Amino acid sequence: MDLRLLASIEIAAGRLLTGHAPADVLNETTSEDELDDARRRGQLWVALAGDAPVGFAHVKVLEPTAAHLEEIDVHPDHARRGIGTRLIAAILAWAAEAGYRAVTLTTFRDVPWNMRYYARFGFAVVPTEELSPALRSIVEDEARRGLDPRRRVVMRCAWT
Repeated sequence: MDLRLLASIEIAAGRLLTGHAPADVLNETTSEDELDDARRRGQLWVALAGDAPVGFAHVKVLEPTAAHLEEIDVHPDHARRGIGTRLIAAILAWAAEAGYRAVTLTTFRDVPWNMRYYARFGFAVVPTEELSPALRSIVEDEARRGLDPRRRVVMRCAWT
């Protein structure tokens, strides 16, 4: 599969967050090298409609006991069809089978479809004082890129 096709999904999905994040952040895409590395490690899931990618999820392992959902996007033309739900279910199953005790992510606190959506899967807010150094680093990186940390939240879905 041509990983370059995933950038258009990332950009299209980012447009849904216009007004919630700086335009330069919304126009960021994951590099092909990073996606290829994730693919080789088994940490990239791509949803297809026929042969065309319509969504993807990318996980990074930053801590020995938790996988981090770095990115999940579904092209708006294919939204509300369960694609994101299937991607998250696949990641949670993969993480549990691989021996991780949790999956973490960051999302918008005040965008109606973000935090509540992840809560449906068992993700809960991680209090700031409980952030690991790896998660704290992600929050700091987001702030450096222009995302307001007061509008962001770290969530974790844990099963042990």
